[in-house]
Amino acid sequence: MTPIEGATIGSVVVVGTGLIGTSIALALRQRGVRVFLADRDAAAVRLARELGAGEEWPSDRTVDLAIIAVPPRYVAQQLLDLQKNDAARVYTDVASVKVLPLGQAVQLGCDLSTYVAGHPLAGRERSGPAAARADLFLGRPWALCPSAENTAEALETVQELVTLCGGNAVRIGAEEHDRAVAVISHAPHVTAAAVAARLSEASDTALGLSGQGVRDVTRIAAGDPSLWTGILAGNAVPVAEVLEAVVADLSAVAGSLRAFAGEGTAVGGVTELLERGVRGTGRIPGKHGGPARTYAVVQVVIGDRPGELARLVQAAGETGVNIEDIRLEHAPGLPLGAAELYVQPEAAAALADGLRERGWHLPV
Repeated sequence: MTPIEGATIGSVVVVGTGLIGTSIALALRQRGVRVFLADRDAAAVRLARELGAGEEWPSDRTVDLAIIAVPPRYVAQQLLDLQKNDAARVYTDVASVKVLPLGQAVQLGCDLSTYVAGHPLAGRERSGPAAARADLFLGRPWALCPSAENTAEALETVQELVTLCGGNAVRIGAEEHDRAVAVISHAPHVTAAAVAARLSEASDTALGLSGQGVRDVTRIAAGDPSLWTGILAGNAVPVAEVLEAVVADLSAVAGSLRAFAGEGTAVGGVTELLERGVRGTGRIPGKHGGPARTYAVVQVVIGDRPGELARLVQAAGETGVNIEDIRLEHAPGLPLGAAELYVQPEAAAALADGLRERGWHLPV
């Protein structure tokens, strides 16, 4: 990437060198921004520096923008400390809840004119600077929750930050933001954890039968528990409300299934929930925004050895078909698996024929 013409951000300090903070630092470095790093954990700063994310921050250095990348309950105090030292002309944060830090900032007497609350909706199951990626925010929504006190300069500067990182800024009120992430992120993490927790008690035989479905459902449950405890505590009521609705649905389904097993009665309640689930899944925006597209899946047998996936992608490219998504499913105990290539329905036959011509095996 190259610097943005007319950019006003020449230097930043990233306070908190975890996954998000270090990823922002890497993205800004690619844009030619001078990045300083700060963290209570000296080892995290050292690793972020070794990854090329920036240089250690001399606390008397003033920058254009301070990015606070710490857990939600610490944001306001960190903001106050930075503002007392005139660390930057503009401040923002990346916490995944917004009502809590904004409310605490008011209570502490922080200057809200230069602080724009933000939240990039991007992440990984892994945490820490070692998991950071400069492209983490490309095309991802980045919520901005401006307050009435914000100056035009502050808003423009934080908007520029989002652009530099490749994100898409979405302005939204703090309360609406917290209700939204409770539905799309926080409650789903808890429900995935609840399903994954059942696996900790499952037999080895049961686990040996597991396939891609259980991996898909439980993938996000691998997140750092201490990090997620802080996130959930910061958005407790909205998350609790969503979970209570989920529990009500599950309880109704469990009751229907028990009645069916005992008396052979209809399980309409089960079907109704499954149908609502299909409708909800269909409302998730597609990769380019707007309604989700329905893709055809071309399954290819692939060896579990270095370079095999790259060979497959190259072969697919030679057919002239655009791959919309790729998923891998491994065959336990065997040196092979299946690559599922998601393409536009009208292109599936051409891709399948082209891959067969190039020696790839496609299950019938």
